[in-house]
Amino acid sequence: LEQTYPNPANPSTTIGFTLAETAHVSIDIYNTAGQKIDTLADSEFAAGKHTAVWDGAAYAAGVYFCTVRSGGRTVTRKMVLVK
Repeated sequence: LEQTYPNPANPSTTIGFTLAETAHVSIDIYNTAGQKIDTLADSEFAAGKHTAVWDGAAYAAGVYFCTVRSGGRTVTRKMVLVK
């Protein structure tokens, strides 16, 4: 999982990730209270480099977390949304 860009975001940010082999990937966005507020992906992806875009226009400015799960591995990155 790469760092999201731009970060801080206004209003959208791109999440990049690379897979060594085909795998099921889920990408979820959480607020600071730990509540899942959005799901960007929950499907199979082929090996290679991929991106997903989170549009935070409907959310308040603040800190959010992007969690990517694949192949038993979980990685989380912090994102800042500015308005």
